[in-house]
Amino acid sequence: MGKNGGDATLERETATLAGGCFWCLEAVFQELKGVEKVVSGYAGGAVEKPSYREVSSGTTGHAEVVQVSFDPEKISYKDLLDVFFTIHDPTTLNRQGADVGTQYRSAIFYHSDEQKGIAEQVKEELGKSPLWENPIVTEIAPLHNFYPAEDYHQDYYKQNSGEPYCRLVIEPKVAKMRKHFMDKLKR
Repeated sequence: MGKNGGDATLERETATLAGGCFWCLEAVFQELKGVEKVVSGYAGGAVEKPSYREVSSGTTGHAEVVQVSFDPEKISYKDLLDVFFTIHDPTTLNRQGADVGTQYRSAIFYHSDEQKGIAEQVKEELGKSPLWENPIVTEIAPLHNFYPAEDYHQDYYKQNSGEPYCRLVIEPKVAKMRKHFMDKLKR
């Protein structure tokens, strides 16, 4: 118990996911109940504190990711993965739409053995379903590093919703998530 009678620390979890452009993932996950914070950034590579320009070159080994802080009492890690697999194509290697390169790969960077097990189970179940014609190529790997992206990448959709990329690429992903996961929305 904390000083004021409440819990000293609230149990929160973090998920780190890569599925193409981080702006798309950020916009989707920000709308889910139980998601408290979404930070766009870079993970999975060897370069320390990379810049967007470096990651975009495809030479750092990093993927564009979102790091999602969430309340597992309100939304489960499995629920987040269900949304993740709905809003991107996990069957294309190093590609999402027009975005091509290892920085756009599909990946789940787990934070614990429990997350690893859930990710492997969800991937296996989806691989057996008729939903995808091609094999799922989503990488499942431990998170070794996470570097937040530059400030102008944070809350990108909220700040730039009128931009053509937002209207043509991000909005359809947000609409798809809203349609399939209406019961999980904040509003």
